[in-house]
Amino acid sequence: MTKIFYTYISEENHNQLLNNFLPCFSKELQRDILKYRKWQDVQLSLLGKLLLQLGLKRIHVSFRLENLIYNSYGKPFLNNGSIQFNISHSAEIVACVLVDSCEVGIDIEKVTEIDISDFKSQMLLSEWERIMNSSNRKVAFFEYWTQKEAVIKANGMGLAIPIKSFEVVEGKSYCNGIDFSLREVLLDENYKCYLAFNNGNYCTNIQSFKINFSSFLEKAL
Repeated sequence: MTKIFYTYISEENHNQLLNNFLPCFSKELQRDILKYRKWQDVQLSLLGKLLLQLGLKRIHVSFRLENLIYNSYGKPFLNNGSIQFNISHSAEIVACVLVDSCEVGIDIEKVTEIDISDFKSQMLLSEWERIMNSSNRKVAFFEYWTQKEAVIKANGMGLAIPIKSFEVVEGKSYCNGIDFSLREVLLDENYKCYLAFNNGNYCTNIQSFKINFSSFLEKAL
């Protein structure tokens, strides 16, 4: 089972989201959500937690987010150990993936106009050459970057792993002693999104669900 739940931020719905759902969380989680200065970041944080809660409900797993546990690198886990999840957001979209078979990482990035050369020092020479030789360098860059971020997140050590310390080749990677398989998921044509599965696991049955505002009001909590 691999299920992705995703949604978009909305300034119009911001106050209603906070009023309806923020009081349902512990004081600690409320502080975690409200620590951001921009409304966009506050809402992305809140929606990530709501997507996780809604996703767990839809797969019939009862769990309170206050009971999340964290590894020494800050990656959160469910304390029952049977379901793994990961959350990512970029620009106007936030996504949460749930799996029942292995460690998973998700990364989503909006494809924007950037100076790719700013990132050259963070890439392997082989990666850089592939990007430079591609027909669309911008898209190629975001494909590589999103895959590597997904691997780091699946590994569970986050930024403790230098992004230049491993390579992604044809949907495979070996990072910190672990094999990873990668799978692209199309959620929005303006974004790149990849999943990384550990120990060579590869899921072909991936389901994605776009969640709208009314779904949160009706079903999230």
